[in-house]
Amino acid sequence: MKPLDPRLIRYAGATRRYLVACVALGLAVAGLIVAQATLLASGISAAFHGHGRITATLTALAAVVAGRALLAWAQEMAAHRAAAAVKTQLRERLLGHLVRLGPGWLTGQKGGELTTLATRGIDALDGYFARYLPQLVLAAVVPVIVLAWLLPADLLATLTIAITLPLIPVFLALVGLTTEARNRRSFRMLSRLAHHFLDVVAGLPTLKVFGRAKAQAETIRRVSDEHRRATMRTLRLAFLSSLVLELIATISVALVAVAVGLRLVEGRLDLRTALLVLILAPEAYLPLRMVGTHFHASTEGLAAAEQVFSVLEEEPPPRGTRTDVPPGPIVLSGLTVRYPDRAVPALDGVDLTIAPGEVVALTGPSGCGKSTLLSVLLGFVPLDSGRVEIGGSVAVDGVVTVGGSVTVGGVDLSTLDPDAWRRHLVWMSQRPYLFAGTVADNIRLGHPDASDESVRSAARAALASDFLDATVGEGGAGLSAGQRQRVALARAFLSDARIVLLDEPTANLDGESEAAVLEAVRRLARGRTVVVVAHRPALLALADRVVRMEAGRVVDAAGSAVTT
Repeated sequence: MKPLDPRLIRYAGATRRYLVACVALGLAVAGLIVAQATLLASGISAAFHGHGRITATLTALAAVVAGRALLAWAQEMAAHRAAAAVKTQLRERLLGHLVRLGPGWLTGQKGGELTTLATRGIDALDGYFARYLPQLVLAAVVPVIVLAWLLPADLLATLTIAITLPLIPVFLALVGLTTEARNRRSFRMLSRLAHHFLDVVAGLPTLKVFGRAKAQAETIRRVSDEHRRATMRTLRLAFLSSLVLELIATISVALVAVAVGLRLVEGRLDLRTALLVLILAPEAYLPLRMVGTHFHASTEGLAAAEQVFSVLEEEPPPRGTRTDVPPGPIVLSGLTVRYPDRAVPALDGVDLTIAPGEVVALTGPSGCGKSTLLSVLLGFVPLDSGRVEIGGSVAVDGVVTVGGSVTVGGVDLSTLDPDAWRRHLVWMSQRPYLFAGTVADNIRLGHPDASDESVRSAARAALASDFLDATVGEGGAGLSAGQRQRVALARAFLSDARIVLLDEPTANLDGESEAAVLEAVRRLARGRTVVVVAHRPALLALADRVVRMEAGRVVDAAGSAVTT
């Protein structure tokens, strides 16, 4: 584990400013330490020998002590401000990069672990900035200045300190290797515990129904106990390493003190110089000892920061820059998509043309690629081969066809800016997600500036106006499946997007709820291009054309052709 990871400076600009402040404050502290030791040695020596008044020395000493107190306050303030700024910058970068990586990357990750990383993990950087980093700067500055000040006064003491000082970093490095591995393991266990707990809370109704709640509680208890034992092992190592560092520093200071005492008794060293060496020697070792003490408080934050950096270094999918989205058909040519954990392609050479204003229903057995095709249109899944073209004219003898069409003036979807493209889309997933809040807030999600009247109009169109003011929990808790579907459809009505993508909007609904949703879908489809994944006959009846898929391929496209 590096004391200062260069990536921290690259991803959090506040670190650079804080380092400059740390170095400046460290130099000032080192100067005051030397000044305080010199004044103390001079004052005590003068008082012992009865040479003159020491009022001026005591006044200067009081000013130095006050200066050190002021610098300590400045260090604390700078540390906490820098920590807050760095945490904010890292969280913003992490969230922004997760958005750029997209749902395709997030599908293979554990939500609880990412949540722990973005909250508790980054918060652990407080110890690094407030304690460890200032001491690291002092450990680099103070010993050098102390040795430089002692060198003309006592060569033997300076050499003794210079030889014994490196012992502390050597032992600190040995301890750090063990501590790093243990802290990483402890943080992984904490992330695992958080993810498992999140899964249990989300699936509590199902666990209760099947009588598995107690078994999961036992699992959480076991994982918690493992995390407790790992944490205690790390703390035990921290205490033992602090003891070792204190012992080395104490023995080193004792060697200096013995040599100074013998030479003082023999008359080869004056009292002032002896006092100066005895006062400054512990100050030379103190910053290194404190680095060892605060190192353990910083390791969790550094371990979390390394995980943040690993996420930030993930390459996002290529992003287009074109912002003008032309009207016209959507042409899919030779689409092939492979997932790493599947032996066969999810899409295998799909050719499909969707005309403006057409309602196309995708049907077929589960796993045949229907939802993947919608994800391609949304820009969530990268293509292994093929292309998607938007706009232009697609015609063979004046008729738009299912595949193999000639495109004139179309724009490749990969060249479009994803945000610009998605402004022309509205999507309703198989299980639409609702956030904690009112139903009106959830409808307004895609259009935050929409007026109350627009929200009410969208709710009426989606047959959701009777529970518009209801408050729901995370995931739509408190609403039935049919009501959640109608809220998602109300979002679509509120949007002015011309392309609608629906993934089995009537799945898991009873007959009455299905009828209400079908009526809302029928209204939504007017004047828009709609691609709907469907199995039920009632939903297929709404389509202008039914496209059947099997094993990632289009095997049949029924319905009348659409002319241009």
